[in-house]
Amino acid sequence: MELNDLLIAIDRAAANLAKLEEVWQRAEPFIPTEPQRGSHPEYDNLRRAWADLLPGLPEVDGWTITDELPDIDEIGQMFLDYFTISEYPAEAYKVREKPGNDLSEYRYRLDRARRRAARERLNELTSFIDTTLPVLLTDVARDSQDVLEGLAVDKVSDAVDEIERLLGPSAERRGRWNDLHRHLRFGQGHDWHDIYELDWPSVRADVEAGALADTDPLPVPDIDLGQAAAGKLTGAATVALPWDRLDDDGFERLLFDLLRSFPEHANVQWLMKTRAPDRGRDLSLERVLRDSTGGTRNERVIVQAKHWTKRSVGPTEVSDTVTAVSLWEPPVVRGLIIATTGRFTADAVSWAEAHNNKGHAPFIELWADSRLETLLAQKPHLAASHGLR
Repeated sequence: MELNDLLIAIDRAAANLAKLEEVWQRAEPFIPTEPQRGSHPEYDNLRRAWADLLPGLPEVDGWTITDELPDIDEIGQMFLDYFTISEYPAEAYKVREKPGNDLSEYRYRLDRARRRAARERLNELTSFIDTTLPVLLTDVARDSQDVLEGLAVDKVSDAVDEIERLLGPSAERRGRWNDLHRHLRFGQGHDWHDIYELDWPSVRADVEAGALADTDPLPVPDIDLGQAAAGKLTGAATVALPWDRLDDDGFERLLFDLLRSFPEHANVQWLMKTRAPDRGRDLSLERVLRDSTGGTRNERVIVQAKHWTKRSVGPTEVSDTVTAVSLWEPPVVRGLIIATTGRFTADAVSWAEAHNNKGHAPFIELWADSRLETLLAQKPHLAASHGLR
């Protein structure tokens, strides 16, 4: 099925669901909460409208709403029966609340279906914008008032519009969406710099959240894990990870989640502007240092991700990154972590050690693939959630 056709079907189902929610909002006050008899003409019409709208909700994962609105005369009689025998009317309340519960269940399933449908395309569009923006701004002055034109400009604008369409109405938009659209509309060089440095990084977080909710499960085999664990197992546990499954953006997201998982790390965040020599997005954190006397201090640490699987990081890249760190001050940066999915050359390691031995800030930590694999072995759920297990 075409993605656009599926989204149209989801949008129509959402529109029908909104109509049902409006019917329920008007009907609920008529439903008794105490003993009474009889019905009401307006409620009877709302029951008919509800029944007419139900066929507009297609099944989602094999389930949809099928029950009509309850008969309020019957519910009133239920309350009367419970009152007669002096018991709490639990069943009457259950019947009364079922339509609202069904609506909530369907909306949850529909939003989940939209995320599933949009996830892969959102990732494609996000990666495209990530790689296109820095190329588009090559040789464009920060204060340029020239309107940028061309195929790349049009494609980025189209990608943003498509992202809005894919996210739909249920996704939260906490980022600078209005600023993004305003800057796209004016389209001058300084507008595109704002998009690259401010708007897109903040919007991107909403896109990531909209593509995968915390409640979306990872696929697991259809087995009883306890029985499997009790059986005779062969082979050995692997530590090496298939780094080629990640793109640059996926590696940065993995690092973000990994850094946040350590209790001594606080305020882990994406840096709003990209100033790294290799155009990678830096991260920052505050490392909380405690001693046995009760003293506590925070050190600011910059982290740069280098998703290099084909070549090693050399001394030039390390020294360039150290130089770039000064652009993030103040406050002063005490630590620098360079994390790569590949290796560091012997010269890079020697350069970092010599720098650290001189006592110059920042103190450099080199995290090669083996170091990352060791850290993720302690947190296998992170490796699994990012597709490495």
